[in-house]
Formats: sequence, C-alpha cells, structure tokens
Amino acid sequence: MRNRFAGRGSKAGARSTTPVAATLAMVGRARAIAVRSPAILTRMATLVAPTAATCASTATILALSAAILTGPAPLNGQVPTPTAHFGFDIGTAGRLANWDDLTAYYEALARTSDRVAVDTLGPTTMGRPFVMLTITSPANHARLTELHAVQRRLSDPRTISTGDDLEALLDEGRTVVMITHAIHSTEVGSAQAAAKLAHHMASSTDERVQEILDNVILLQIPSLNPDGTQWVNDFYNEYAGTEYDGRSPPWLYHFYVGHDNNRDWYTFYQKETQHTVRAQNDWHPQIVHDIHQMGGSGARIFFPPYIDPIEPNVDPGLVSAVNQLGAYMAAELTSQGKRGVVINAIYDGFHPGRAYMHYHGGARILSETASAQLATTVLVPREVVQGGREYDASQAAWNFPWPWEGGEWGLPDIVEYQFSGAMALLVNAAKNRRFWLENFYRVNERAVEGWDSWPAAWVIPAGQENVVGVQSLLRTLTMGDVEVRRAGEAFAAAGVTYPAGSHVVLMRQPYAAFAQTLLTVQEYPDLREYPGGPPKRPYDVTAHTLPLLMGVEAHALDAAPEVALSDPIEDQSVDYSLPDELTGPDAARVGMYKGYQEPMIAGWTRWMLDQHGMRYDSLHDARIRQGGLGADYDVLIFQSQSDRSISQGNAPGSLPDRYTGGIGEEGRAAVREFVESGGRLIVMEEAAEFAIGLFGLDVANPVDGLDNTEFYVPGSILRVDLESDPVTAGYDGSTEAWYWRSSRGFAVGDDRVEVLGRYSPDDPVVAGWVLGRERLAGQGALLRARIGRGEVILFGFQPNYRGQSIVTWPLFFNAISGGRLIG
Repeated sequence: MRNRFAGRGSKAGARSTTPVAATLAMVGRARAIAVRSPAILTRMATLVAPTAATCASTATILALSAAILTGPAPLNGQVPTPTAHFGFDIGTAGRLANWDDLTAYYEALARTSDRVAVDTLGPTTMGRPFVMLTITSPANHARLTELHAVQRRLSDPRTISTGDDLEALLDEGRTVVMITHAIHSTEVGSAQAAAKLAHHMASSTDERVQEILDNVILLQIPSLNPDGTQWVNDFYNEYAGTEYDGRSPPWLYHFYVGHDNNRDWYTFYQKETQHTVRAQNDWHPQIVHDIHQMGGSGARIFFPPYIDPIEPNVDPGLVSAVNQLGAYMAAELTSQGKRGVVINAIYDGFHPGRAYMHYHGGARILSETASAQLATTVLVPREVVQGGREYDASQAAWNFPWPWEGGEWGLPDIVEYQFSGAMALLVNAAKNRRFWLENFYRVNERAVEGWDSWPAAWVIPAGQENVVGVQSLLRTLTMGDVEVRRAGEAFAAAGVTYPAGSHVVLMRQPYAAFAQTLLTVQEYPDLREYPGGPPKRPYDVTAHTLPLLMGVEAHALDAAPEVALSDPIEDQSVDYSLPDELTGPDAARVGMYKGYQEPMIAGWTRWMLDQHGMRYDSLHDARIRQGGLGADYDVLIFQSQSDRSISQGNAPGSLPDRYTGGIGEEGRAAVREFVESGGRLIVMEEAAEFAIGLFGLDVANPVDGLDNTEFYVPGSILRVDLESDPVTAGYDGSTEAWYWRSSRGFAVGDDRVEVLGRYSPDDPVVAGWVLGRERLAGQGALLRARIGRGEVILFGFQPNYRGQSIVTWPLFFNAISGGRLIG
C-alpha cells in the first residue's frame, strides 16, 4: 500500500520551538542537573508543543512551573498537613482538591521536607505542569546520581562483566518504585490519595516509613492527566450539593483521548504518556503501581494476579513477581480488616497498551478500587453486590475470601483503600529490596541471552512508500528503548535482498520483548466460559501488530544478518503531511461533529487531524441545528456514535440545559439538506446507522443481533478487498483494517449505494480473535451512497483506531478530498 500523504508537515517528537514548551523542557529539569542523569534532560528537550489551544497563559505556566521546581531542601519548618493546606481532610466526602491546589501542596512538601523533590517533566496537552515527586531518605537523595547509575547498569546486563561486580551493584542499589495516579480523571480518589501518600512519606516517623525511605526510591506521579484532574474536580465542586451533584463533565476528560489515555503506552502519542515513559526509561523502575477505580457494585479493591491470558512475551519472572506482590498487598489489606479484596479476577495481562513496564523489566501492579459517585457517597444495597468476572462478589472464594456486604461507600473509603494498598506495596519493595533488584537483573539477562521463541532479528526494509507508517513504527520502537540499527549497505537474508538503510532490531537486548510483542502477529487463544459456551471477554482488544496496523513491512530472521550495522539510532520523529488539496486554499471546508457525548474515537480523530495541521471546525449541537451548513462546509464528519446519541444527546435534567439534547430533528433536517444540496457526509461504524436512517437507505448490518457464540470480534485486524475508486486510490486491491465492538458489515439492497470495499470473502482474519468469521466474509465494509447532489461515505471498520491504523488513514483522507461537490 502506498501512502501518498508523506513527505511534508508537522513532526511528532521533533524539538519544540514554542516558548512555553521549550522553557519548560529546559527549566523543568534545571534544578536536578546536579543529581539527575543527563539522559532524561536530552529526552525532555524533544517535547512536542501542544496542538490544542492552551487554557493558561504562557506567563501563568512559567510562573507555576518555576514555583514547583523545589526540593529536596533542609527542613525549614513543619511539613504542612493536607488539612492545613487544603482546609479539609484529604478524602473528605464531597470535597475535591484540584490540580492547582495539589501542585501548590507538593511545592510546600518539597520546601519543608528533605525527603521530597519535585520536578516538572513538561507541559500537559493543555499547558499545565506535569510533575513527578522523588521521595527517599536524605542520604539517598545525596547519592542519587550514584544510585541512578547502579540502576542503569542493572537494567543492561551487558554492562556487568563479573559476578563480584553484580554483587556490589545488588548490595548498593535501591528498589525503584513508580506510583502513578489519576490517569482516569473521574476516578477521583487516586489524585486525592496521592497527596495523602506524599504527606505520609514526607513527614512520618513510623519505622516502616523509615525502612521504605532507606531502601526505596519512590517516583510518584500524582496525576497522569492533570488537565482532567482540574476539569473534573472543578466541575464536581461547582455542582456539589445541587441537582447535578456527582455528575461527570460532558466532555472528554483528556482533551483528545478521554479514557483511552491508558491505551497509549506503546505508541506514546499523548504528551502525558511521553513524559511518563521518558521518566521510566531514565530510571527503569522495578515496580510500577498504577492506581485506578472500577465499578461500585462488586469487590472493593482488585490486585493481581491477573487472569489469563498473559501476553506471551512477558517474562515468567515478572509474572511470578506480580503474583506474589499483588497477593501480599491483598493479604495486608485483609489483615487490616478491609473487606472485599479480590485477586485473580476481572483484569487480564494480554494487551501491552496498559503494561509498558512488563516489557522493560518491571512489575506492573494494577489496583482498582470500587467507585462512588465521584466524591459523593453512595448506598450500595446488599442484594446489588453480586456477580463478577472470575469471581462472585456475593460469595467467598480462595481469591475473594471476605466479601463486602454492601452499605455506604464514599471517597473516604476509596482513599483509605488506595493509600493502604500503596503502603503495602512500598513495604514489600523495601523488605525485599534484594529480590526486586536481582529479579529485575535476571529478567533483563534472559532478554539479552534471547528467548527460543524469538527470532534472531527483525528487519524493516528501506525504501517503503508508506513513509509515515515506517517513521511511526521506528518512533514507537526507539521511544520504547529498543535498540534499532541501520544497515550501511545492502544485504541478503533468508533469500531476500534488503537495501542499504534498512533498519535492524537485533533481539539479544534488554527490551527485545517490547519489539517482539509489537512486531509479531497475535493469535489470541479461544477461551470460553465453559466448553462450547460463550467466549470469555478480553479486558481490552486481541491484536496490536503494528506493521499490519501501520502498513509497514517487517520481517523476522532466524539468524542475525551478516552486515555492518550502525550504533543504535536516536529516537525518531514522524513527518506528518498532507497534499495541497487537503491543506491549501482550495481544500475542502471540513466540519466535525462534537456533541456533549463525544466518543473517545472522535477525540483520536481530532488528534490525528491536528498532527497533520489540517483545518477543521468542531461543530456542537447548536451549530448543526442552526442549519445552512453548506454555506460554511463541504464535508461533515461523524465518528462512531449511535443515532440516538447524535440525535438526542444527554437527557433533559441530567445536566445543565446547555449540555443536554443532541442535534434534534432540526439538526437531522439540516444534515439531510446539506447532503442533498451537494455536501459530503462521512460516517464511521455506529454513525452509519444515523445516515442509514436519515436517508432511508436499504443497508443492513448482517452481524447485528447475533449471539456472541455465533459472531464475536473483540478488537482484531481484518483484511478488506477494495474496488478501484478515488476513495481507494493508492491501494493495490486490499488493505488491513481494524474491526472491534462498534464495527459492522453492510448488506446492500439499494441502487443508490456502491460497495467500495468488502471483508475478504476467503478469510478476512489477519490477527487477533474472531468467532464466526464466515458471517462477515464477503460483506460490505466501505460504501458510497449517492443522495441528491451529494454523497455519503460509510465506513464499517474504524479508519483511525487509537491513532495506530495508519494503513487506513489514506482512505479517510481520500474520502475528504475526493472532489468538492457543492457548486
């Protein structure tokens, strides 16, 4: 497949040229130069300037960033309690500290405690400071450069030559733990618990805390999404005690991706992910604890072990370490009298989008605490506490020994459970320091020795036409700390001649597992609830093969190529680009629907358009209802969203009036008039039903309503055969495409509708897990409907899956630029 949208445009990962980003990149780490590795300083300088309009002025950002560049300093006063700082006990029902207040508190801790340092790692998507606390003993702070060097050597066994050398490093090193909070902003307890934990570690004289400080270096990221922490908490505080008490804001709580921000941990598209991963790559923590919340009707808190399947490239030493640590945390909370602790349930260990450290020598510990109604206490009747995945919340079992029997549940409970879980983890990390360091080393040692199931090398051939796809794949690998080398001359391997400049990943390296899981084709196991029964639902998706998603050739070799290779290349950037017909003065005028139930995939699409520098307007319900759309726009885009959601939106009375209602009948009429008068409407997945109903198309979904024993695709890569058409220009007859829960096939019985693409009639499955593939084979996947003077393009698959399906971006851009019809 040739991607003709290559060669010009903005660069993801390129050095920022904006004053805010550049200053934050320099100043944000300036305080730490004497005690931090220069590696992270270099990486911080490559931050990308926000493409979204910032919500704070440059002066405000610089002032706040400068304010929190403090610590560790000698004690110069009493460490402030959360109560003294915020005016209420942290975790008080109905009270939430926002990001502005929280960052001010971390500044105060760093000023008054010689255990705490605070760094700004860079700006968030909307320009707020993204901070990390380093908490350890004053003695460790004084030796931080030395301890960092020890950790770096243990992370790469190739730097350790003798057993005595290893023993010395194991004696000297500290367990490095990263605790991350509040990636999902409506899971409000986590950001509050961060302040409680930080204060406790900064001030407590408890013997357990001292043991932790002596043996652990804690890297605490108190919010992985500061923008959302500010928005959600401000919205809650504004409406607390009113009829809208406990309601979430009616917009994505990450500007682009909402809840999907923790599925970005191998493509690193969002700024917050980049900051965190660069800090992880700098320190290579042995343990990363990710604090979440879940639904409120079952267990009170989850810890690992995870349920099957575990992704096959996760080292067995990590799987066992995760199991013992999660079980220890559960036992510790149960011993404290906390009921409702479950392990080995609900969450599997398959998808790497949520488990970056599993491919970098570290144990990823997920905790999920039961939610309330944001910070508002709820009453959960005993009869509601039932069900679950791999457990029954109403019944005691080996993995759920002490059920919670219902009652009141609120923010104080959430914060207490999360704080206690974090403390249990830190106690384990301190008491078992030697185990964690040696296990970390052995995991990396096995990677350097190579696994029998891995190839000797991967090759990404030079000269591929899909430049954006190749650059994106190389960017993911290099940002993921994978060593990628360049061949200086052409070479032959396994009967194929590769041109000079081809990229080679030699698989005997510390983080080869990360390369392997992303480059190889996934074959997800056929797991059933019982023999012959319904499928066991994966927690996320079942395929993540980046060469397929990005439209790139990558070849596995059984033997390392015999050719001179460069040193590992630096982190790569992506040169996004669009042709003049999409960016020039004659480009189509584009409007994209953005209601108050905006789906995450629509935010991902805004992100993709912004990376390419493409002009578009976000159209809210009122603008659609206003009509006259053809005067301002040539193309309207509706991402995957149900007809009901588009047309009706939030119910009256559920939120303030300005956030309720959809486009309504006036908006439907306006869209109909727009198309009939010559406009182009592009609809994806669920939004296809909106267009089908609007224009009375005789198009049906042949897999709609099928039982999951008959048809089930929980996120897989399929093959689509394409007809020759301007929309399919640049393809050689077929493409891979992303199919998941909202995707569909099309059975067409309407003369106005052309089929531009079909799911392959032989076998459409390329990677992942599909039941009932024959139900979809040969069905329509991409349609054009001629309506009056205009047209509708209907995608049955997702052309922009989480920014990864670059292979189908040209179809989307072709649909936009396929000729202006209004005239």
